[in-house]
Amino acid sequence: QVQLAESGGGLVQAGGSLRLSCAASGSIDSSNVMGWYRQAPGKQRELVAVITTGGSANYADSVKGRFTISRDNAKNTVYLQMNSLKPEDTAVYYCRYSGSVVYSAYWGQGTQVTVSS
Repeated sequence: QVQLAESGGGLVQAGGSLRLSCAASGSIDSSNVMGWYRQAPGKQRELVAVITTGGSANYADSVKGRFTISRDNAKNTVYLQMNSLKPEDTAVYYCRYSGSVVYSAYWGQGTQVTVSS
């Protein structure tokens, strides 16, 4: 079992910044992938950014150049620095963890990000 504790969501004006954090606890594989997905009302959940234990990252085209994903392996924590926020970034952001010893995937409860125009 893995538990994910998310924080950092909130309301900001367009052009502002937020930093999301997600700390994983429980049975953590030494090699894993963590990342962020988002879902706006009435829309499909989509990948925002993911990062491996080794530091390889992948971003959605819509956030490249604005968002940066990073992680602290010693703390099993992943971060998402969001800059130049746009109203279309408004969504519930979900942290995701996937292990590698035996396939597993876990989701956080989600944190609301609202960007006003």
